[in-house]
Amino acid sequence: MITIFKIAKNVHLGLISLRAHKLRSALTVLGIVFGVASVICMLAIGEGLSYEAREQIKRLGSNNIILRSVRPPEDPQASQQMMRVLQYGLTYTDIERMVTTVPGVEVIVPHREVRTDISFRRRGLDGLVVGTTPQYLQTIGGRIVAGRFISALDVHGSANVCVLHANVARNIGGLHTLLGATIKLGTTAYKVIGIIGGGTPVATGEAPAAIESQNEVYIPLTSARRRFGEVLIERRSGARSIERVELHGAIIRVRDDSDVLVTASVIDGLLKISHEQPDYDMVIPLQLLGEKERVKRLYNVVLGLMAAISLVVGGIGIMNIMLATVTERTPEIGVRRAIGAKRRDILAQFLTETILLSGIGGLVGVGVGYGMATGIRHQTEVQTIVSAWSVVMAFGISALVGIIFGFYPALRAANMDPITALRHE
Repeated sequence: MITIFKIAKNVHLGLISLRAHKLRSALTVLGIVFGVASVICMLAIGEGLSYEAREQIKRLGSNNIILRSVRPPEDPQASQQMMRVLQYGLTYTDIERMVTTVPGVEVIVPHREVRTDISFRRRGLDGLVVGTTPQYLQTIGGRIVAGRFISALDVHGSANVCVLHANVARNIGGLHTLLGATIKLGTTAYKVIGIIGGGTPVATGEAPAAIESQNEVYIPLTSARRRFGEVLIERRSGARSIERVELHGAIIRVRDDSDVLVTASVIDGLLKISHEQPDYDMVIPLQLLGEKERVKRLYNVVLGLMAAISLVVGGIGIMNIMLATVTERTPEIGVRRAIGAKRRDILAQFLTETILLSGIGGLVGVGVGYGMATGIRHQTEVQTIVSAWSVVMAFGISALVGIIFGFYPALRAANMDPITALRHE
């Protein structure tokens, strides 16, 4: 009870002292406020960016292996030719070999891409036609908005049917207008049997960090092979480039997450046997997720250290003010020592005032930091997440700064000679 009474008394006296110099106290607290606010805000930005990256990778599937066909490095001599045929990428034979020889594979979903015009009545846009199989929707995490997705019967019969991404439907006619209607992909007519939304497109040939929602239309893989063929003709710098690509990619779903890395190694070894040139790329979302977690930890440490510098600067400000306060209140210290106050009482009194300054600054800084993080989230497209541990850490550091930087002024006050203090003017 005596200890609690003394603490309460020290807090009361400290508040009286701080109120006696309101402006000085407010200016002293500002360093801690900005330090705590910067810690919370920067960690919130880092946590938000890390969360978005992790969610994007998770949508690709932790038990998936993603293969993409990649154009091999060009031969300088071949690039000078007016006409050349470049054959590269995944093949149907590769898929058959993986199905028959790689254990642990649950399903393989190949896809082929063709960029062409998508038109309905008088409206059109440049889009990406993806020839694939019925399992594709599940692998990208999409959902049916209207109608249905491609069926095995559609693939078997090379049917002229298509499924639109919701972005395409909104841009050329509307969700309800297009279902059951006939649109043109290039010069060929297709019946719209469904519309999907959401999902993370993997048929872009880009890195996962650059994946964005595409203007995609999905048709049976057999239809894409029959209607568009396997030869792509492009004109570059006056030369005509002819490419032959059977498949632009494949999504391999492994039965057990623990077998993903081993299966990926087996598939890579199998592909290296049949591919003499580096014309494919492998992405393992589970591996990327682990790398993102490591980057997140490093990012948080760096941001935390940068923001902690502000707290140290604020602590130095508190020390300077408290040293000036000790000098200013030297006669008071002498009187208290003369009437029986011990050194530990003087130490506790000044240390309490320092902790009050840093504690108040910490509380205000938490509010300011949360407000800044919320404002950034509402005013920009940057996701921010204020976690409980960042608030506790920031406030704890502010209190620790008060103790560390306030101990020396309090110790100096406690070690004053009572006689010298009473004579001080």
